[in-house]
Amino acid sequence: MYATHYHRATSLDEAVSKLGGAEDGKFLGGGQTLLATMKQRLAAPSDIVDVTRIPELSGISREGDQVVIGAATTHHKVNTSAEVKQAIPALATLAGLIGDPAVRNMGTIGGSIANNDPAADYPAGLLGLNATVHTNKRALSADEFFAGMFETALEDDEIVVKVSFPIPEKAAYEKFPNPASRYAMCGVMAAKLKDGSVRVAVTGAGADGVFRVPEMEQALSSNWSPDAVAGITVSANDMMGDLHGSAEYRAHLVTVMAKRAVAAAG
Repeated sequence: MYATHYHRATSLDEAVSKLGGAEDGKFLGGGQTLLATMKQRLAAPSDIVDVTRIPELSGISREGDQVVIGAATTHHKVNTSAEVKQAIPALATLAGLIGDPAVRNMGTIGGSIANNDPAADYPAGLLGLNATVHTNKRALSADEFFAGMFETALEDDEIVVKVSFPIPEKAAYEKFPNPASRYAMCGVMAAKLKDGSVRVAVTGAGADGVFRVPEMEQALSSNWSPDAVAGITVSANDMMGDLHGSAEYRAHLVTVMAKRAVAAAG
């Protein structure tokens, strides 16, 4: 690793100030991605600003018809939260499928979505549940926030503060994990929101990261059942392929996981 200056911020203003004063600074959440890339010398920030001790970035609460999760909240806390389990059990399930216990106790929701790894679980959760990402500057819908593989709408001095999830009528997340890394080879969040709209979001398969499947959403709007999506396929041309699974295999998994998610949602 190259020489790096470490800063522990105690407020949002301090975090933004520290980053702004750095030659090439990065915010540090759980460090599950950033520290690994630094060890591999794929990233060499001049400064890292630890935001995990900022009080307003932590915690889970139910506010009306929404569940609000602070950006520095770990996957383990989301997975075991009574509020999340009661209001959005699909989200608790998703968090429990991330990595292994060490990863779940260190990784944070804010760090995960800010990195927008194409095989991460949370992007499908946010997009499928129509979540809103709140930063120190503005609020962004999940549709606006995710901008492509490893890309988001975040500006250089912008930090995720919290994520608000509307409580759905029904939802479920089903994942086909890589047996070694536990990253998603295909993960699908299927949700029917209380306004009657349906959303189907896919992670781990798309060549450009997380995406929605409008054809499945339309079919499920009139017939919420696994049979409604059984005959719907996505193009392999839009899927990624690697040594773990071809583009054609991942395209097949999208339909399989979507059927399972709809069945699990009930």
